[in-house]
Amino acid sequence: PIRNHKRFIACMEKIKPYGDYIQKLKDASAYQNGTAPEAIRFRYMAPNNPDLVRLREKFNLDSVAGAGNEISKIKNLLHWVHNIVPHDGGSFNPEVKNTIAMVELCQKENRGVNCRMMAQMLTEVYLAMGFKARSVTCIPRDYIIDCHVITTVYSNTLNKWLWVDPTHEAYVMDENGVMLSIAEVRERLRNDQPLQLNEDANWNNRQKTNKEYYLDHYMAKNLYYLICMDYACFDAETVKEGQTYRYIALMPYDEINSQSSSINWRHLRVCDDEWFWQSPYLNMIILEE
Repeated sequence: PIRNHKRFIACMEKIKPYGDYIQKLKDASAYQNGTAPEAIRFRYMAPNNPDLVRLREKFNLDSVAGAGNEISKIKNLLHWVHNIVPHDGGSFNPEVKNTIAMVELCQKENRGVNCRMMAQMLTEVYLAMGFKARSVTCIPRDYIIDCHVITTVYSNTLNKWLWVDPTHEAYVMDENGVMLSIAEVRERLRNDQPLQLNEDANWNNRQKTNKEYYLDHYMAKNLYYLICMDYACFDAETVKEGQTYRYIALMPYDEINSQSSSINWRHLRVCDDEWFWQSPYLNMIILEE
């Protein structure tokens, strides 16, 4: 009953600018298509790369993926990464940040890794199995507490990128049970459209992840800016001499030149969501090395 009280309603209105993350998404300006630099393309490591072959064979990923359809393989690989190591948001990043090294380290030290490392592992696993995938850093407008990193994988069956989060073993669906992309989830939050979370979404197989907290609060906060590395590959997060990867940030049109505390000025800033989420098979660049 308190929610209908005039004083409660007045208090909620006062805190909206600070804690109503869906409203922040609604207030964000639209993207502007046709503005991205044509010379730049996202790149994907080929599955016959020796490191990806080693990863696929070491963990028998063909069997993990199973013999089902494309969507079932995507889900099976998500479940495997979620279960192979625990999530620990407070853990320090290992020096070598690829799936093989991180699984071995976590098993040896009985520890977990943070969401960025889990997303990198799932991205590598998808690449090893011939999928096109990227790690996506999801960032709030004002960086106060944290951000979240998930994976996006391209489905040829659905002809779009899909939201897959190894930290919560989560994917998002529309009212008909069709898996959604990050872009679709963000737009549905802005338009108050229905969203569903898979029933088995959870944290470390210990705590159920529910839609109201995960999507309406936590990820609504973290979907303001989206950042991807331009090259999806094995060992992408490990610091190496001569590394030349760049980060590309998708931002609302009016904020490209903002002084946001969330976006590094060294990132390439774009407001063209069609370009950012285009099919990886359009003007595709796949690198074997």
